[in-house]
Amino acid sequence: MHRAVRYRVSMPRPHTHLLEVEASFPGGASVLDAVMPVWTPGSYMVREFARQVQDMTAHAPDGTLLPVRRADKRTWRVDAKGVAVTLRYRVYANELTVRTNHLDGSHAYFNGAATFLYTEDTRGLEHHVTVDAPSGWRTFCALGQRANTFVAQDYDELVDSPFEVGPHTPLTFSVEGVPHEVVVWGDTVQDPERLCADLKRICECQARVFGGLPMPRYLILLYLTDRGRGGLEHKASTALLFPRVGLSTNRGWEDLLTLVAHEYFHLWFIKRVKPRALVPFDYAKENYTSLLWAFEGSTAYYDNLFVRRAGLMSAQRYLTRLGETLTALHATPGRRVQTLAEASLVSWVKHYRPDENSPNSAISYYLKGEVVSALLDLEIRRATGDARGLDDVVRVLWQRYSDGSGVPEDGVEAVASEVAGVDLTPFFDRALRTTQPLDYSVFSHVGLELNFRPREAASDKGGTPPRNRAGEGKPKGWLGVTTRGSGTVAVVMDGSPAQDAGLYVEDDLVALNGWKVDGATLLSRCEERRPGETVRLTVFRRDRLLEIPVVLGTKPAEAAWLSRVERPTDAQKAAYQAWLGSPWEESPGQS
Repeated sequence: MHRAVRYRVSMPRPHTHLLEVEASFPGGASVLDAVMPVWTPGSYMVREFARQVQDMTAHAPDGTLLPVRRADKRTWRVDAKGVAVTLRYRVYANELTVRTNHLDGSHAYFNGAATFLYTEDTRGLEHHVTVDAPSGWRTFCALGQRANTFVAQDYDELVDSPFEVGPHTPLTFSVEGVPHEVVVWGDTVQDPERLCADLKRICECQARVFGGLPMPRYLILLYLTDRGRGGLEHKASTALLFPRVGLSTNRGWEDLLTLVAHEYFHLWFIKRVKPRALVPFDYAKENYTSLLWAFEGSTAYYDNLFVRRAGLMSAQRYLTRLGETLTALHATPGRRVQTLAEASLVSWVKHYRPDENSPNSAISYYLKGEVVSALLDLEIRRATGDARGLDDVVRVLWQRYSDGSGVPEDGVEAVASEVAGVDLTPFFDRALRTTQPLDYSVFSHVGLELNFRPREAASDKGGTPPRNRAGEGKPKGWLGVTTRGSGTVAVVMDGSPAQDAGLYVEDDLVALNGWKVDGATLLSRCEERRPGETVRLTVFRRDRLLEIPVVLGTKPAEAAWLSRVERPTDAQKAAYQAWLGSPWEESPGQS
């Protein structure tokens, strides 16, 4: 028989949320150590998938039970005596995220890292999966098939190929002759034709950058839920979590398109061209790289840009969204504490494990990485007279490292300088390795300038000029907290009046100057007052009623927006059009 690792996954009792798994390993080892990954590629946090495994037994080919014991948190050790071993176990699957497993009466979704034991000795063999689906359910996976078995060339490909099982009818479209499927769970898409048409345009734009597609088929698994948003990229598929109510609004639809554009770009930029530190994956522990800013931040920059290039977002709307990103960056005090390179390196304990102090102590490599990627694109365009840009950087990286060898830690910087024709080390030193403010002067190359103003409401994301022109010059009182629920303090900003006065996270706000407030009215009541005024905040702290005087500060100008220069040169107009594909004279339209 062909030497391979074979799995069978069944779900005879979906309401128990238990996947039943058989894992059969070829003979040869006297002792077999079967292990579970502690993390899954694309999500840089130790998640301890072994915690969901139960009821482990080991069997010889004739069905005889073999001794099996737990060697450590992720290892089951079998006294194999050289024979082939079949392990039978159950995996609890009741966590609906793109990184974990979920089984109920409506479907099953499972990821390789959270489901399949492996051994280091057999990791490079083919891995075959047979799924016993309930009657009326179909199995969807991007892996190729032989008869009714899904075949992965090795364990890494298996981990990179999630499964969805359910009574679904997929949506389909084609990009450059490559079939694409969209499988939706949780609700129906009211306009499936529009969804397929829009996704096709975005995918085609990306394929043109790289000269074609790197896979024979592609699968989009879309999970519509009451809350939550996120995605996880895979070698020939993606899993997406998205709020179902978002599909009913133009902004929500746009957001879904940017999410798909983000994960699709990863086909090239992280799944095939990846940091050398991730080659090969070590599933037993953290894999450290300082390049996540490039692979995730640049992808975040491109997700909006490709929706724009596909003609599904106006140029002005794109600039508004970029302004919202800049606002989020400048509203994060942690940008003055953590460098972008460090944010990439310690994502394992920072980005994926946020707490109430994270805004004060850390910066997202997605967020700042997107801004730095935009500035890098413009720096290269300025240096080359718009002959080259970030597209050329990712193309060169694709040409050199698509063989899976991995990009060295200085590889992105070296290629960017090569493409630009100038040494970009000063740019990278400042952007990646210091907490100095970024240099935004390069926006002038495309006739834009960056402006800042105070936020006008708690929901103000920035990106647009001030709406309340009448009160534009009037300073507003500032407390410096964010709240959740009916008024529980969630974050106290570093250096804020609230911090100076001794307001704590988890304080329950009751009143301001004796009058009842909640999370929304608190901030507006503070803004009605002038900086320097003292207000009395009444709070419950661990069930004790306290009154805390706070001297209000001046609300910071952290909401950013990009405006056009008043007298653009012909060169600026041409550079703007080369960047965003829209004539300068075109009406800005609505943001």
